[in-house]
Amino acid sequence: QLTQGRVHATDVSNASRTMLFDIRRNSWSTELLTALQVPDTVLPQVVPASCLFGDTTLFGAPIAIAGMAGDQQAALFGQAGFAAGVTKNTYGTGCFMLMHTGAQMQTSSHGLIATAAAQLAVPSQAAPNRPQAALFPPGGGLGTPSPWGAQYAIEGSVFAGGVVFVPAFTGLGAPYWQADSRGAIVGLSRGSTVAHVARAALESIAFRSAALLQAMAADAQAAGGTAPTELRVDGGACVNDLLMQFQADLLGVAVLRPAVSETTALGAAHLAGLASGVYGGLEELASLWRVGRRLEPQRPREWAAQRMAEWSRAVRQATAP
Repeated sequence: QLTQGRVHATDVSNASRTMLFDIRRNSWSTELLTALQVPDTVLPQVVPASCLFGDTTLFGAPIAIAGMAGDQQAALFGQAGFAAGVTKNTYGTGCFMLMHTGAQMQTSSHGLIATAAAQLAVPSQAAPNRPQAALFPPGGGLGTPSPWGAQYAIEGSVFAGGVVFVPAFTGLGAPYWQADSRGAIVGLSRGSTVAHVARAALESIAFRSAALLQAMAADAQAAGGTAPTELRVDGGACVNDLLMQFQADLLGVAVLRPAVSETTALGAAHLAGLASGVYGGLEELASLWRVGRRLEPQRPREWAAQRMAEWSRAVRQATAP
């Protein structure tokens, strides 16, 4: 029986983020290991996200460790993101959007990166299999105010009034890739108040997310697929209805907040449950996913295009030398 200290393993989604893993071959890259002089003996075995890694006795009796995934890949799994096109966004310490692209690693032309999604095991096989891929934007830090509930009153008291907040405190990541950008508040006037700035800070989260979804939609269509028709949301900030409605209005698609919004933990539990026999398969897990609230877009597309143009101008100002 496996106990702590006897297993050195990770799952494919975590391995894919080391920059040493060949996501197309589903194995450690011999070329990169050779170039960087990293011996493969120091690296963990790579296994599916849902499998029996081993047992731990740290809490007394043996407890099976049967699921492991990167936090955002786990959130995608918890959102029942098992098929190409399903897109989720986690609103927390950053902006973490993933779009499932099926079994094909999809190259992005819009500043995104391909990664491995959570993979399941095929019975009697130990190696990672049933490849699953996703597009995601690294460097999604936002640095916007919290807690979300406390901010709601002031943010909801006014519209932004032409004020645009660009939270580029450590530069701008995908899809802009402007490391020299700095945080900026543009459009201030003598009538601007703290409430206008707070509302603009809230809206900046939705602007960044909309830019990312537009990039993902363009990549999906270029690869012969279709643009996402909905966005599944989770994380601490998704409880803010004002933010989620603004997000739906910008995107022009429905925003779906699940009944269980902590989908990272839920996804990890579902992966472990599959390997342990608690769940019978993906169809059962998909049937367990429930919508807590559905927010439909209420603004015309012309309004959304105008607001995105304002955001783009503000980003250009934040990135200007």
